[in-house]
Amino acid sequence: MMILTGAPSLSAFRSKKLLSTLQQTVPSTASVYAEYVHFAELSQPLSESGVETLQALLTYGPREEKTSTVGQLILVVPRPGTISPWSSKATDIAHNCGLDQVVRVERGTAYYVQGEELFTAKQLADLSAELHDRMVETVLEELQQAEVLFSHQEPAPVTSVDTLGGGVDALRKANVELGLALAEDEIDYLVESFKGLERNPTDVELMMFAQANSEHCRHKIFNASWTLDGEDQEHSLFGMIRNTYKVNGENVLSAYSDNAAVVVGTEGGRFYPDPATKLYGYSQEPVHLLMKVETHNHPTAISPYAGAGTGSGGEIRDEGAVGRGSKPKVGLVGFSVSNLNIPNYKQSWEEAYGKPERIVSALDIMLEGPIGGAAFNNEFGRPNICGYMRSFEVDFDNQRRGYHKPIMIAGGYGNIRADHVDKPEFKPGAQLIVLGGPAMLIGLGGGAASSMATGSSSADLDFASVQRMNPEVERRCQEVIDQCWQQGDNNPIAFIHDVGAGGLSNALPELVKDGGTGGHFQLRKVPNDEPGMAPVAIWCNEAQERYVLAIEPRDLTRFLEICHRERCPVAVVGEAVEDKAIIVSDSYFKNDPVDLPMSVLFGKAPKMHRVAEREQAEGKPFDTAKLNIEDAVFQVLRHPTVASKNYLITIGDRTVGGMVARDQMVGPWQVPVADCAVTTVTYDSTAGEAMAMGERTPLALINAPA
Repeated sequence: MMILTGAPSLSAFRSKKLLSTLQQTVPSTASVYAEYVHFAELSQPLSESGVETLQALLTYGPREEKTSTVGQLILVVPRPGTISPWSSKATDIAHNCGLDQVVRVERGTAYYVQGEELFTAKQLADLSAELHDRMVETVLEELQQAEVLFSHQEPAPVTSVDTLGGGVDALRKANVELGLALAEDEIDYLVESFKGLERNPTDVELMMFAQANSEHCRHKIFNASWTLDGEDQEHSLFGMIRNTYKVNGENVLSAYSDNAAVVVGTEGGRFYPDPATKLYGYSQEPVHLLMKVETHNHPTAISPYAGAGTGSGGEIRDEGAVGRGSKPKVGLVGFSVSNLNIPNYKQSWEEAYGKPERIVSALDIMLEGPIGGAAFNNEFGRPNICGYMRSFEVDFDNQRRGYHKPIMIAGGYGNIRADHVDKPEFKPGAQLIVLGGPAMLIGLGGGAASSMATGSSSADLDFASVQRMNPEVERRCQEVIDQCWQQGDNNPIAFIHDVGAGGLSNALPELVKDGGTGGHFQLRKVPNDEPGMAPVAIWCNEAQERYVLAIEPRDLTRFLEICHRERCPVAVVGEAVEDKAIIVSDSYFKNDPVDLPMSVLFGKAPKMHRVAEREQAEGKPFDTAKLNIEDAVFQVLRHPTVASKNYLITIGDRTVGGMVARDQMVGPWQVPVADCAVTTVTYDSTAGEAMAMGERTPLALINAPA
C-alpha cells in the first residue's frame, strides 16, 4: 500500500466551524487541523514518473497552507468492505492516465486534534463520533491501519435453511437473522413451496423472494383488500388510485405497468445526432411526456446525504428505463421531517421528544439530505426545479404525530419517442445484460429494510442497507441509452429495467418475467469489485447506477460498441430461456445458488386482508384567546415550512439542458415563490410542460379526504 498525503481538507472557515462543534462536545479541545490522505493499492510498484503522475492527480482541495501535523490523530476512512464513490472515480481517472498498476485508490481524512491536556479515552470516542458518519465511515488510529481497506477474502459459499427438518420455526429464525421482513403467511407459503420442491431453500433464494415480494416492491398493503366498519370495500388503496385512470385515462399511453407513466405529448424538433451521419440536427417527431415520483425514506433516515442522493439517482434511472429507452429532463426533491430543534434557536412549538437511536435527527436530515439530492442531480446533469419542505410535529388525539422517519421524495419528468413507449416481449436466446457499476456490499436487503417499521431492524441490517452514489457512471449509462433510442427502429434495446430495491435479484427476474421467458444467469459474470462476497451478496446487493437489458444476439456487437465508446461498464450475465425458471449458476463453487420456478418467486402468495374501524379523532379547538397577533406572525414566518427555501434551491443547477422556462425563482430579485416549474418541449418549440407539487399534512390529520 502506498500512502500519499494531500492538501488540507478544510478551509479556514470550515476549520473554525468544526473547532466550535468539537468544543461543544469536549470543551478542552484547543485546535483541529485536517488533511486528505490517499491510500493506493498497487499490483506492482510505480515508476518514478508514475508516482509523479499519481501525486499530481491527488493534488487538489482548498488552497490552504499546510500546517504541522501535531496532536491526536483521528483517521476517518470508508467502512472496510465498502468502496467509496470517490474511490471509483479516482481509480478510473488513474487508469485513464495510464496508471494500470493502480488497483484502487481510496481516500481518508486525517484529523489532528489538540487539547489543553491529554484526551481521555471517552473524550476521544466523543470526538471521533463527531468527525465521522458511522453508517459509511470508520475511525483508525494510525495511517498503516488503512491496509484493512484493501483486505481480500476468499468468496464465501451459499448457505441453506433447513425448512424440511425445522419447518416454519427454522424460517422464522432466518427471517429475523437475514432481515427478510416476511409475513407469517409468506413463511407458510415458502415452507410449503419448498416441501413441494423436496429441498431446502438457499439464503440467496430467500433473500431474492423477500426483495421481490417486499412491501417496497409489491405494495402488499396498498393492494390488500379491506373490511372497514364491517363492510367489504370495493377497492384496495392502490385500486382507488388506479380508478382515476380507469374513469379518466384519455391521452394516457402507459400507467402502472412500467418504470414511469407516459402521456401524449406534442410535436417538436428533438436535437440529437443523426445515427447515420453523426451530425447534430432536429428530428421532427411526437415528443411524449413521461413522469415519475417515488420516495427513499429509510436510507435517508440512516444516512441522509447518500440516502437522498441515491433516491434522486434511482428516480432518474426509472425515467431513463421507460419503454425501450427514454431521456430524463428535469427533477424535483421534497422532504418531510419532524421539528428541527436547532441548537440555541429553540422555538415555542418544539420540545425534545427523542427518536430511534439508529436514525439521524431532523436537523441532520435537512442539512445533509438536500445536498445529497442536489449533488446527484448536478453531477448527472439534470436541473432540479421543483420541490417542497415540511417540518411537522404535533400532539393530536393523544398521540405524537411527526416524521422521525422522514419522507424523501424524488421525481421529475422526461421524454420518450412514440415507437418506444411499449415494452414488447423478447424471445429465448436474447442476451441478458448488466449495464453500469459493479456489485458491492452495499444496500443489501434495502427493499425489505425499507418495508420494516423504523428502528425494528438490527443495527447491522441498517448498516447493510446504506447505499452509495456514483452519478458519473449513471451519466455514462444514460449516454448509452440515448444513443440507442436515437436510432429509432434500429434501437438495439429489446427490453430495459433499472436496478433498484433488491438489486439484480429483483431486476433480472422481473426482466425475463415481463419479457415472457425464463433466465439462466452466470453469477461470476456479474461485475464485482468485492470478490469475497457471498453469492447472496452478489445477487441481492443494491449497488447503484445499474440497469438490466435484453439484447437480441444480432444487435449485441453494436450495443457493446456503444458502451465501449462511452466507457460504460457492461457485462453479458445470462441468456433468456424457454423454461419459466430462474437459474443462477456459480462457476466458482460449481453449484446453482438459485434454481427456482418463476411460479414460486412470483406466485400468488396469500393476499393480504385488513380489517379496520373508523376512529373519530378528537382534535382540540384552536384557542385564540391568548394569541398575540405580532408574535403569531413572526412565529409563522420563522417556521421552516413557511420560511424561505433559498437554502434548498441555490444548491442545485436550474439551467442545465437549456429548456427550463420557469424555475423556483421569480422576478428581478429572484424570490423563491414560483407556483410551478415549466420547460419547453424542445429547443425549437413554444409548447411547454409544467409540474407542481404540494402536501397538506396538518389538514390531513383533521380531515383526510379534504
